[in-house]
Amino acid sequence: MTDSGFDPQDNAPFNERVISEFRANKGRVNRAWLDKDLVLITTTGAKSGKPRVNPLVYVADGDRVVVAASNSGLDRHPAWYFNVRANPELTVERGEETYRAVASELTGPERDTWYARLAEADPAFTTYETRTSRRIPVFRLVRTTGA
Repeated sequence: MTDSGFDPQDNAPFNERVISEFRANKGRVNRAWLDKDLVLITTTGAKSGKPRVNPLVYVADGDRVVVAASNSGLDRHPAWYFNVRANPELTVERGEETYRAVASELTGPERDTWYARLAEADPAFTTYETRTSRRIPVFRLVRTTGA
């Protein structure tokens, strides 16, 4: 567990606090150590079929959102990665706006460019890459509807 209260092995309690704060503050999380651009994504559980919400740091690509399945550099993909692979349709909460989107995984130089942009926005992404031997997937979320 880190000083921030985040335990990379069990991030559910941390995520629940972030999600609550995000929704209560119209998309802002006021913790000084978490002063990053965040979105909430709601995916459909690959096995359960239930909605699953995850807060993620993002960078904007026009009106699109780019996120990484970093899992804090653990050697396994986060659960939401498998959900998105099974069903790329999801809901994005960005600030006060909520909309449907489709996720597509970026590859090659495009993936590398966007991962570098994520690392510029949040240097922790640089650390995550050094913690794992897996290639951290990067996804672009493209809006499909207004709500």
